[in-house]
Amino acid sequence: MTAPSVVLFDLDDTLFAHSRAVARGVAAYRAAHGGALAAADETVELERWTALEEHHYHRYLAGELDYREQRRHRARGFVEPYGIDLAADADADEWFGRYLVEYERAWVLYDDTLPCLDALEAGIPGVRFGVITNGELPFQQVKLDATGLAARIEQTFASGQLGFAKPDARIFHHACAALGVDPADAVYVGDRFETDAMGAASAGLRGVWLDRKSAATADELARAAASGVLVIHDLDTLPTALLIQA
Repeated sequence: MTAPSVVLFDLDDTLFAHSRAVARGVAAYRAAHGGALAAADETVELERWTALEEHHYHRYLAGELDYREQRRHRARGFVEPYGIDLAADADADEWFGRYLVEYERAWVLYDDTLPCLDALEAGIPGVRFGVITNGELPFQQVKLDATGLAARIEQTFASGQLGFAKPDARIFHHACAALGVDPADAVYVGDRFETDAMGAASAGLRGVWLDRKSAATADELARAAASGVLVIHDLDTLPTALLIQA
């Protein structure tokens, strides 16, 4: 294998510390909200919010809900046990908007993000970076701008803009075509095994699974090996791993 000319990344929970920001945002918003919502168990409430995010966001990706509707469903599901009425769309939008304020205050890149990009540029002269994300481009672009990452990323490809989402091969192929690179000469790095790593590998790219929590099962590791997917646990190890493979 040769060193890749293009390295593509997922954004949330790969370069950008989304789950950390969610946890801090939920905690801050619950405290500001007060009452029974503030007094409830922190771990339980974060797990409920995360489960609602996973469920309704995947409904959005599947085309069952639009972007704003999935936010409304998440807000309604979260406050329902506390008897808070968000039946009106305007009320749900306003509630979610106040949560977003706290979420955005917690935005940060992972500590290993920029050092990884620096090391890749030093080890692979001329390497180019892109982002493929399942989400709405305007919202994801704001994250890139706010964290300073936008200056390092040549192009960002979002499912909301294109009409198809990872692990659909079309989104990977579209990104490669736009960047003028053959899929075999591109690497894709993401934190989700099926959506990111296996999706990229199935599309002909070199898939890299960023398993930050070291949660891989034996079956996943076997499938990764059979598909040529590289498994790493932090971005610090990515440059060396890619250069060794090259």
